Order: sequence, then C-alpha cells, then structure tokens
Amino acid sequence: MTQALPAPRTAQALQARQQRTEASLRRIKDAVAHLEKAKCPITVSAVARHADVSRTFLYEHPQARTLVEEATRRAAGRRIQDRHDELAEREASWRERALNTEDALKATQDEVLNQRAQIAELLGQIRDLQTEWTEDDIVRITTENSMLKKRVRELEQENRRVTDRLATARDNVRFADKRIGDLEAQVIDGGQLSPRETP
Repeated sequence: MTQALPAPRTAQALQARQQRTEASLRRIKDAVAHLEKAKCPITVSAVARHADVSRTFLYEHPQARTLVEEATRRAAGRRIQDRHDELAEREASWRERALNTEDALKATQDEVLNQRAQIAELLGQIRDLQTEWTEDDIVRITTENSMLKKRVRELEQENRRVTDRLATARDNVRFADKRIGDLEAQVIDGGQLSPRETP
C-alpha cells in the first residue's frame, strides 16, 4: 500500500514550524553567548527573555534544554574557578604575612634576649664595682638600666601583638585551605539545571 503524501498545506505548516524552531534555537545560542560574555547569571528565565522564547520551549525541546544546561554548567565552573583564584591569591597574601610576622617575632625575641643580657651585665657591674664608681656613674647606669627595662617591657608587648597577628594569619590560611578544598569538590561535582527552575 502506497503511503499517502502530506497535503501541500500540511507540508508547508511543518516546514514553517521547523523554520521557527531553528530560528528559536539560533536566538537561544545568541542569548547564551551574550549572557556568558556579559558574565550574567544563566537561568531558564534569563535565556527565555533574551531569546524571546517560552520557558516551556526551553524545558521541552531537547536541543534547547541541552544548550541551557551546558551554559549553566560552564557558568558554574567559571564562578567556582574565579572564587578559587581569589581564595588562592588571598591565601598567598596571608602566607606571606604569616612569614613576615614570624620573622618579626623572631627578631623581637632576639632583641629581648639581648636587652636582658645587657641589663644583667650592667647589674653585675654595679654590684661588683660599686665602690669604684662615682655617684654620677651609678646614677647614669641606674638610668640606663631603667630605660633598658622599659624597652624590654615595650618589646614584650610588641612580641605579644606580633604573636596574636601570627595566630590570626595562620587561622586565615587554614580557613582559605578549607574554602579551596570545598570549591575543588564543587568543581568535581559540577552544576546541574533544575528541571523546574523558578525565575
């Protein structure tokens, strides 16, 4: 039995529908490219609005749905990568601050030790040679001793401040490491388009 050919009007209607579908797909591709270039959120609503198509068309037409899903995954990957790069840069900054703080802490501790040694030496000289020194010498050495003690107290306070900054820097580095780990896990998992996304 010979299959009946579609009536001319039916064939024309099918051709027109196919042309409209192809035109819609082209607009969807253009809309996705525009949103990606502008770094705008890629959602079903945004693509439908820019491409002048219905959300139903985007959900039900396989090729249209694929275009949106792929664009959504690419956008999610870029956002995660951007955040990863930002955290990596911040982590490098915190690591550098931590190293600088450790160097400053070591220098402060060394200076405290040197000042204490000098104080001990001066006190020893006062005790051992007090009878051989004039009153002015004793006053001068006592004054220097007081100044050195004050400097030691200042250095100890600075030492505590530097230690606090070092602890803060280390905490920030640990937090950045955790965030980078979380982002890497998100990159591995990938993004998925919700079957019924709300605008």
